[in-house]
Amino acid sequence: MKNIIIFFIISLCGFRTFAQQITYSEPESQDLRTLNFDIIGKVSGNFLVYKNIRNDYAISVYDNDMKLKDRVDLDFMPDRTINADFVAYPDFAYIVYQFQKRNILHCMAAIIDGNGKIMNKPVELDTTHIGFFADNKIYSAIFSEDKSKIMIYKIQKKNDRFNFTTVLFNDSLQLIHKSRIETSYEEHKDVFSDFFVDDAGNFIFTKGTKLSTRDYLQKLTLVTKAPLEDNFTSHDLNLSGNYLDEIKLKIDNENQQYLINSLFYTKRNGNVEGLYTAVWNKKNDTLISQNFLKFGDTTRSQAKSEGGSRTAFNDYFIKDVILKKDGGFILTAEDHTTQSRGTPWNRYDYLYGNPYFSPYDYYYPYSPSAYWYYNRYNYYNNSQVRYYYENILVLDLDNTGNSVWSDVIHKSQYDDNNDNYLSYNIMLTSGQLHFLFNELERRTQLINDQSISADGKLTRNPPFRSLDRGYEFMPRYAKQVSSYQIIIPCTYRSYICFAKIEF
Repeated sequence: MKNIIIFFIISLCGFRTFAQQITYSEPESQDLRTLNFDIIGKVSGNFLVYKNIRNDYAISVYDNDMKLKDRVDLDFMPDRTINADFVAYPDFAYIVYQFQKRNILHCMAAIIDGNGKIMNKPVELDTTHIGFFADNKIYSAIFSEDKSKIMIYKIQKKNDRFNFTTVLFNDSLQLIHKSRIETSYEEHKDVFSDFFVDDAGNFIFTKGTKLSTRDYLQKLTLVTKAPLEDNFTSHDLNLSGNYLDEIKLKIDNENQQYLINSLFYTKRNGNVEGLYTAVWNKKNDTLISQNFLKFGDTTRSQAKSEGGSRTAFNDYFIKDVILKKDGGFILTAEDHTTQSRGTPWNRYDYLYGNPYFSPYDYYYPYSPSAYWYYNRYNYYNNSQVRYYYENILVLDLDNTGNSVWSDVIHKSQYDDNNDNYLSYNIMLTSGQLHFLFNELERRTQLINDQSISADGKLTRNPPFRSLDRGYEFMPRYAKQVSSYQIIIPCTYRSYICFAKIEF
């Protein structure tokens, strides 16, 4: 009997070691579902969330128990502020925002402390004179992995040229260099990737070119700009007659290299054959490796819940690239389609057909700069739409793009006219990747947690009962705020609130 009791106690201790603790914030009366928000991060031990509704801008400050300490009105931000970006540090955070006054567009920056209070008077970073009918959302802010470099950039189109302006700052918002560069751009044939700045201050992106308007990419160029230079350096990559899908660029600062990934085709109207990977060495300014990895029959049969194996990856989209110290990386891709009455699903239209999904647009759904925007996917579409988010492919690749191991996380999600509760997010902790996503089990919505270890072992952990208190989670908009904490937005009745999960 004594041995049984000891075993029981040890079992309980083991359970507590791997258990997750969920703490919810109380819904605020003004935080209805039309609220726009952005999880800024953990600053001075508090969790800061930016909120915007009907031209009212505020920072909600939550303590470690997700109790609201304060809601700080951002009175310095004018009405109709166009957008705001955030750079969070351990003890403060920058708010980079833009607004229009008459025909002048102002890009500003303010610094706030861990209590959401402004610390100094906002400073002006740049201004632009715009015409009456011109687009007034032209500035975007990006920052390096170590946050030592902050860059604002703007792109203005004139005829068949793109005029880039990049303004590089250090982490004290001291100006390092400002550049103005003009480059050619053909609207229906050229496609830019997301834009990045590395720890040294280099500006990096890719430019893909299509043979015709309805094609995939048949030419790819890596474009870089050194911190103090005023011109782009272009590096053409040989695709050996293959065609590329959406480009995912990733900076590996530790190994001083740039990773380029895309699904590829061998025919213009063919099926997805596999993964294209190119590794560019920044230090030597040379291509280290280029690999076209074809997906095998085993991977194809695992990846597709139904249908033929040849079309198994035609609905997959690359979502995450997670770096490893040895120069390798883990890549994830998700099976995603939509269905609407009278409009068949078309991968090309999803990627390139709607200007709302431009790869350099602020609200591009998988962009690093994207944040929650209520009902954004139906803004341009009044018809009934059903969203499907299915299996997740996980690939472990070495530093040349060759496969080490692969696995598929099986899930099945769909919803009508709203995909805010679909898809997944990743929590990286204790050397494991935790994939968090909603699934309906026995009429109860549960947060599933499936983790993958460094050697590819997949573990199905006990699910979270996300609806025990009437909360519905939105994992796709979650943000990891420490090595063991993640903040997940959720809805409670008609309100938006937030949940902290500790691993």
